[in-house]
Amino acid sequence: MYDIRKVVIIGIMAFVSIAMLVRLFCVQILDNSYKLTSESNSRRKVVQYPSRGLIFDRNGKLLVSNQAVYDIMIVPREVHEFDSVDFCNTVGIDMPTLRNQFKELRLNIRRRRASSYKPSVFLKQVSGENFAAFQEKMFRFPGFYAQRRTLRKYEYPAAAHVLGYVGEVNENIIKKNPYYVQGDYIGISGIESSFEEQLRGQKGVNYMMVDVLGRSKGEFRDGEFDTAAVSGQNLTLSLDIELQRYGEQLMRGKTGSIVAIRPATGEILCMVSAPSYDPSLLIGRDRSVNFPKLSSDPLKPLFNRAIQAWYPPGSTFKTINALIGLQEGILTENSKYPCNHGYSIGSFHLGCHGHASPLDLRQSIQHSCNGYYCYALRAILDAPKFGGVHNAFEVWKDHVVKFGLGYKLGIDIANENRGFIPNAAYYDKAKGRNWTSLGVISLSIGQGELLLTPIQLCNVAATIANKGWFYTPHVVHQIENAEIDSIYRTKRYTEIDTAYFTLVQDGMEAAVWGASGGTAHGAQIPGIKVCGKTGTAQNPHGKDHSIFMSFAPREKPEIAITVYVENAGFGATWAVPIGSLMIEKYLTGSIRPEREWVEKRILDAELITMPK
Repeated sequence: MYDIRKVVIIGIMAFVSIAMLVRLFCVQILDNSYKLTSESNSRRKVVQYPSRGLIFDRNGKLLVSNQAVYDIMIVPREVHEFDSVDFCNTVGIDMPTLRNQFKELRLNIRRRRASSYKPSVFLKQVSGENFAAFQEKMFRFPGFYAQRRTLRKYEYPAAAHVLGYVGEVNENIIKKNPYYVQGDYIGISGIESSFEEQLRGQKGVNYMMVDVLGRSKGEFRDGEFDTAAVSGQNLTLSLDIELQRYGEQLMRGKTGSIVAIRPATGEILCMVSAPSYDPSLLIGRDRSVNFPKLSSDPLKPLFNRAIQAWYPPGSTFKTINALIGLQEGILTENSKYPCNHGYSIGSFHLGCHGHASPLDLRQSIQHSCNGYYCYALRAILDAPKFGGVHNAFEVWKDHVVKFGLGYKLGIDIANENRGFIPNAAYYDKAKGRNWTSLGVISLSIGQGELLLTPIQLCNVAATIANKGWFYTPHVVHQIENAEIDSIYRTKRYTEIDTAYFTLVQDGMEAAVWGASGGTAHGAQIPGIKVCGKTGTAQNPHGKDHSIFMSFAPREKPEIAITVYVENAGFGATWAVPIGSLMIEKYLTGSIRPEREWVEKRILDAELITMPK
């Protein structure tokens, strides 16, 4: 028994000894990790930040580039006494700023947002001039070193809402995405946000040997563990920057939006939201000063009205009601309805401007007759074939939705709104189950509960131009070494027969060129067959909104456009001339001398109404 115990103990000791010898052999001969750890005191990990991808317009003009700045980094445990006055003079700050930075650093260490052993940003975005001075004196400031970064540079003071801006990540972003760490930058809005993964590139890392004073002594192990930063992918937008700039000039002194789309491709040619701002205001250190000012501005220059604002479509919506009536066999091209300065039944009256009566379908669009579409909508909703107004309304709504209304279109810019198209259940709740076609009569002229975004209405214009189909609107034309999403290359169809669009196009052409006049007569451009439809949307908060929806040329449309001018009155007064100038500028490159007075009138107009 004694001998067995002795053998077991000896065996265990022998096994442990052999295991320890094997482990020591692995640690000392095979495994480099401990050696690397022992070397960590003499090396520094320097993150290499990639340049963000460049952004170009459809004609190859550079819109967004990069400029170099430098962050002053700090490793707190390596900091020793230094000349603080010399430090401030070198990096271009004052003494109170230096004290505040150390105070914030200590606070972050206590809250475990920073470490005494790892580098963190001490001063952001030091200029190249200050960096050069700091680099020469860096040995005087142990624990500090500089790290190169890039900031965006906007080549034009335009297209701020399309391009968006870049800002520093917050804790929520860091928690959701491990790619980012404190001090990193990310696209916040516009294309910078939607295409962040493509634009940001991939970070690299360099390991540098440093002496006891923190001075660089070259690469660690000849760069064996280094990885190169990979620059972001370049983007080519469908945007025409000259058209965009011209649209922003026309909308100075006004509130509203202009959206233009190339019907054949769904590419967005311009997206103007007014008032706007210079995108350079939100770069670097200036952003902390300018962003609060822009955010608190009562005119909301940061708000992208083109994709976020909801407006009634007004009389532009009559084109859709006409197409639904034709498709469902309720209307024909020869359908005529009377208009005695509007539509009256019992004590109810919905007014209209003076024009000939009765009108057929083409003429109803040409003269934008309210009475005609009151009769037309009631004929659709009360048609016996549907078996009741609820069923009829759902058929009507389904047609409307097929035009890309009531839901987000799915454009490639963040924060798009969906607008609002009511359904029968909405009116059941709002009016009770016994509501009638008369109770929703305002929908006939694009009023009531209908709400669209400007880009949705522009897409309607593109759909009419294409006679029943559209591509999802998008602003990115090409991604370097990649393809745009297939949804932007897939046609979406309405359920309206192509032939009916010809009738509506006839009416829109007559609205501009009709011998007997038309509501969009002011959109005439010599030599270009423009089709258009005006709108004047009621505004419960002030003067009516001026609206124009158009495309040109009719036979081979190159541009579809929508203009909204808030609180400006009739569509023909302001939106029509703005739309016609934009079309002429895009198709011909200039404004004819005989139309320069129109351009001057628009450029000089101040129509902004300050919010109460």
